[in-house]
Amino acid sequence: MKLLRYYVLMLTLLTSQLVSAQSQDPAQVNEPEFQKMLQKLLQMRVAQMDVDELHADMSDYVILDSREQPEYETSHIDGAIHVGYNKLKRQVLQDIPKDAQIVVYCSVGYRSERVAYQLQKQGYTNVKNLYGSIFEWANRGYPLVSADGATTDVHTYNRKWSQWMTNPAYTRVW
Repeated sequence: MKLLRYYVLMLTLLTSQLVSAQSQDPAQVNEPEFQKMLQKLLQMRVAQMDVDELHADMSDYVILDSREQPEYETSHIDGAIHVGYNKLKRQVLQDIPKDAQIVVYCSVGYRSERVAYQLQKQGYTNVKNLYGSIFEWANRGYPLVSADGATTDVHTYNRKWSQWMTNPAYTRVW
């Protein structure tokens, strides 16, 4: 009987911890309308990372840029490895250990969430999507680079998507 009570108690504790972990607020963006759009757009099939969390300790992560080449060439997060989206550069992934801490980003998080999900299906065990991606990174004023060094240009894909990159210190390019 004592053993049964112990198992019931342990099950209760584990269940409450699981419910608590699931109810934590996901990563956020600063603009309420951008937040609403992302909540509708993203499927939340992978863990989301807030840009502040990545910025605080970038050296702990392998950062993958899942945008297309012209977007990456315009600007990217320093140290990011370009893997693309339509033609995912699988050869780049071969050198990344399956247990590496990986963060994937794109413009807003749609493409990167899909790439992160693919990585999980391939056996990568610690993959996150950068919530709000490079747009939120720029919105919070974090630095970007290009082949020429520091830049304030952000490839915003097109006029429609550029509405979500709101920091006036950055230039929208498409």
